[in-house]
Amino acid sequence: MEFSDGEDVTVDKVLKKLSERYGKHFTDYVYSADSGEIKGFLQFLINGKNASSLNGLQTKIKDGDVLALLPPVGGG
Repeated sequence: MEFSDGEDVTVDKVLKKLSERYGKHFTDYVYSADSGEIKGFLQFLINGKNASSLNGLQTKIKDGDVLALLPPVGGG
């Protein structure tokens, strides 16, 4: 993805841009229809580190970072 030079890019901004690009299906999967908040079952990793242990959705992402969106995983 590309952002303006000097722009602070956060997990939240990337998710919003992905929603614009991929539309309703992506938005419905990531955001709660009732509250507009990110659904709690999703995990976000930046370079393998959980965003919740960093600065959550306000974690800054820099050029070359990898943001992974992980759905819930179950099993045994």
